[in-house]
Amino acid sequence: MVIAIDGPAGAGKSTVARAVAQRLAFTYLDTGAMYRAVALATLRSGRAPAQLAAEIELELGERVLLDGEDVSAAIREPDVTAEASRVAAIPEVRRALVARQRAIVATGDWVAEGRDVGSVVAPDAAVKVFLHAHEDERARRRAAQLGHDVESVRATQAERDARDSSAQRSTLAPAADAVAIDTTELALDAVVERICALVAEVRA
Repeated sequence: MVIAIDGPAGAGKSTVARAVAQRLAFTYLDTGAMYRAVALATLRSGRAPAQLAAEIELELGERVLLDGEDVSAAIREPDVTAEASRVAAIPEVRRALVARQRAIVATGDWVAEGRDVGSVVAPDAAVKVFLHAHEDERARRRAAQLGHDVESVRATQAERDARDSSAQRSTLAPAADAVAIDTTELALDAVVERICALVAEVRA
């Protein structure tokens, strides 16, 4: 079974997906980490992102390994975050990484999170959820996570949303059959319970 969790930055995807995976004993997949890894490799090497997306070795789990190196912290740096949004808009990069992601979730039970998992990577996912939150709350969460001031994060967030919306990716719109959950005022446990209830309905 695949549970697809999509939504914009700061909506709570990673935290919720990890918690759901732990609750259900599924494997967690952060598809965004793959784009971040390509971005990091691009910044380091200066090579074409499309070529790197097809060639680099990636291991995903609790840690992210790029060609054997633990880059879990490095891929979260601001310059990598900005570059990741740019490389994700390159069709050749997307084709390469989507193919990898589809191969990963083809077997086993997965909670896969990203920005277009339910619409592109796993359109046949048994459960699709689109998390969203007010832009101010999203900025506050990201600022707390990164240790940055809220206003700078809000500005970066707006730029990223605009870029993703204009890159023919439709990452800010849920799949037609996704269940939208506004996490602005919901506690983590409440969101996890709602998703697990959806899974129970499918299994019934």
